[in-house]
Amino acid sequence: MRLMAIDYGEKRVGIASTDEGGSFALPRTVLPNDEKLLENVLEMVKKESIEEVIMGESKNFAGEDNLIMKKALEFKSELESRGVKVILHPEVLTTMEARRLQGNNDMTDASAAALILKNYLESRV
Repeated sequence: MRLMAIDYGEKRVGIASTDEGGSFALPRTVLPNDEKLLENVLEMVKKESIEEVIMGESKNFAGEDNLIMKKALEFKSELESRGVKVILHPEVLTTMEARRLQGNNDMTDASAAALILKNYLESRV
């Protein structure tokens, strides 16, 4: 089963996906959060035969939605209205962890998405 993960941000959206067997997470790309985002994600879902999208559920330490969650949930709804199955998975400080592991670079948000996906895969075992 092929999965994709999304680390939704106000300016950039990190994308990761699994290998064809759905065993491990790979950072793929960082997309601008602009008017083409939905179209770009849907194209990747179709092109790569993605069965499910795992989206980071961003909450603060009190367990409340972060400010970005409202927009992220709207994007989730847009994907679902196009027939994409989207699963929310808790994510905490994945961008900071990605920076710690690799430094801050152009692929940081994609690496954060890969960490979300890795955590999701581990939670299913």
